[in-house]
Amino acid sequence: MHLKPKIAVIGAGLTGLTAAYYLKKQGHNVTVFEKGNKPGGVIQTHTENGFIYESGPNTGVLGNPEAVELLEELHPLCEIEVADQTAKARWIWKGNRWEPLPSGLFSAVSTPLFTISDKLRILAEPFKPKGINPEETLSQLVMRRMGTSFLHYAIDPFILGIYAGDPAHLVPKYALPKLYNLEQNYGSFIKGSIKKAREPKTEKEKKATKEIFSVKYGLHHLIDALVTKIDPVNIILECEQLKVISNGENQYSVSTGKESLSHFTHVISTVGAHALSSIIPFANPDDLNQIAKLKYARVVQVSLGFNEWKGQSLKAFGGLVPFVERRDILGALFISSFLKERAPEGGALMAVFMGGMRRPEIAELSDVQIVSIIEREIKSMMLLKEFKPDLLKIHRYEYAIPQYGPESRARLEAIGKIEGEYPGLILAGNIRDGIGMADRIKQGRTVAEQISGLLFA
Repeated sequence: MHLKPKIAVIGAGLTGLTAAYYLKKQGHNVTVFEKGNKPGGVIQTHTENGFIYESGPNTGVLGNPEAVELLEELHPLCEIEVADQTAKARWIWKGNRWEPLPSGLFSAVSTPLFTISDKLRILAEPFKPKGINPEETLSQLVMRRMGTSFLHYAIDPFILGIYAGDPAHLVPKYALPKLYNLEQNYGSFIKGSIKKAREPKTEKEKKATKEIFSVKYGLHHLIDALVTKIDPVNIILECEQLKVISNGENQYSVSTGKESLSHFTHVISTVGAHALSSIIPFANPDDLNQIAKLKYARVVQVSLGFNEWKGQSLKAFGGLVPFVERRDILGALFISSFLKERAPEGGALMAVFMGGMRRPEIAELSDVQIVSIIEREIKSMMLLKEFKPDLLKIHRYEYAIPQYGPESRARLEAIGKIEGEYPGLILAGNIRDGIGMADRIKQGRTVAEQISGLLFA
């Protein structure tokens, strides 16, 4: 190390690399520590036999300007790719066929997904009083405003697609704050959506188009671009026994298991709730235990590629399977339908998801059992006569997606207490502030700006 470190970032995932990028851009000395042997965390892109597939996240949503601005700044090292609009339809499985998810009020009233009584409830939604319980679960909120069929065939698959979660556990105030605020600020989802669409936006706000995005030739090009900007010399990999040590007087050391680097004035942790106590063992055990209560969905992702696709048309973003349908997959993304050059011409690439909060036992199955399920489900649901994929890769995640449930308030309070007791220590990552790639980018930039504001004050 030829630079005297000042700011330490624990974790070389998207949050940590974004924070390090903006800190370095602002002139600070920053060192990133990563347990694994490569940067990027779960974001890893693979190329094989004409297929480009991800073993982690496949796409993000341009839900805030910060995500767009980062991609603009990193151009031409990486190039944003927005999902093809001709494949924007979302399918929902009901009975024995796919139905398009309604995209507006008229289609919500005409769709076979919802009962007649719930369609009438949807029409009455703008006139219902807003909720008064901030800890209300998502299923309680939807039942109160929309009804059972809307919960089962709209919200439940939506939550499976984002969280692989259970609406009876997730609390909208923490898990879906934009949805929660629509009701709280406007009294209604429908009225709130209409009014927000009409509100004037700044040029920066207009960048948040809510489009689905990836990066040309795979998301790992985003990681590579960040690493280039940070400079690989500032990233230490294979820190298998990583631990932060508080030296008092706002000074920290970081031990990698092989060496110890000291004199850090700030430490940004981006590790998951399950690993935090081993990274900052000096923090109050009661507070660490509150954070560790955060649950994570166990997910199996299967990348499937076909040189020649002979099933039903996949002209859609993907299909989601409501829990009430009792199938063995959560859904699938039809990657090659909306991203370019991800499969050979005339072929198909899809990512199939299994497990989640309500089917954790699937993660315990052998690869042979997983393949057997995938064959049965894909043949049946995609009208495929024979199952002979040219690419089949199984990816397992023990701690795939955090679930922001009823324990969230206590967890956030514990995070605040630890940060208050140890100035210069920032607990970031997916333990707070959202789970999407845009959320991670925004948090990384916000943390960097927070530290810069303190140092330059």
